[in-house]
Amino acid sequence: MAKEAHERKTEFFTVARTTEVVSGRARVVFLRGIEIALFNVNGDFYAVDNLCPHEGGPLAAGTVGGRVLTCPWHRWQFDLKTGCSPVNPAISVQTYPVQIEGERIKIGMAVD
Repeated sequence: MAKEAHERKTEFFTVARTTEVVSGRARVVFLRGIEIALFNVNGDFYAVDNLCPHEGGPLAAGTVGGRVLTCPWHRWQFDLKTGCSPVNPAISVQTYPVQIEGERIKIGMAVD
């Protein structure tokens, strides 16, 4: 008898308030042992791993133009929505779903 694939569900955790992440800025939050960069781009919130996959640069300290995040160390770039590099789509950073409930910002993570 075939074993059913283990399905992981996404659970959302409150990490900040909307007033704590100024538009055009980022804030580092920690969720389940993972360092996440939380960005506010004109009222739209995005969450990505804070460490650049190239050499671990702090992505929260990077610059954002539109939805493109540029790492401050070596200028690697990532789309905040998809996590993919606009220069090389084979390179990406982990993204996380974000929900806004009132003033609470919630980030989703897969849980067992």
